[in-house]
Amino acid sequence: MRVSPQKARLVLNLIKGQRVESARNTLLFTKKRVAATVGKLLQSAIDNANHLSTEKGLDVDLDNLYVKHAVANDGPRMKRVRPAPMGRAFRFVRRIAHLEIVLAERNREGASMATVVGDETGGTKKAAPARRALLKAKAKAPAKKKAVGKKATSKK
Repeated sequence: MRVSPQKARLVLNLIKGQRVESARNTLLFTKKRVAATVGKLLQSAIDNANHLSTEKGLDVDLDNLYVKHAVANDGPRMKRVRPAPMGRAFRFVRRIAHLEIVLAERNREGASMATVVGDETGGTKKAAPARRALLKAKAKAPAKKKAVGKKATSKK
């Protein structure tokens, strides 16, 4: 989207961690221009989750979805020139933001089960479940401090 990532992050930070319904309501009443686009992106992510639950056979409860991750990254910058006094030219940059929203399902215990990713291109991908291997490393004993020896006095 043609908006600076900093301005888009202001809106995305409002909806991080919220349930989908409250995030939609927040975006409806936010007075920022980027809020309408973020609302469309959120709706696209909800539709992607609905598609996964109906067509792909993945068990996703739409009532338990929440916004797990929402970021606005830098896109390519368009460099432009503006005329200035006395025949000079000033350069300015038009910024572009890449928006990404990740929805996850919260079960009754509060842990996330399934994750659906929506990005600004309309693509969908199911994030692989996090596999964490618990490795127990032996704790090393702290190194002993060496005793500081006295300096030898020089004889004159």
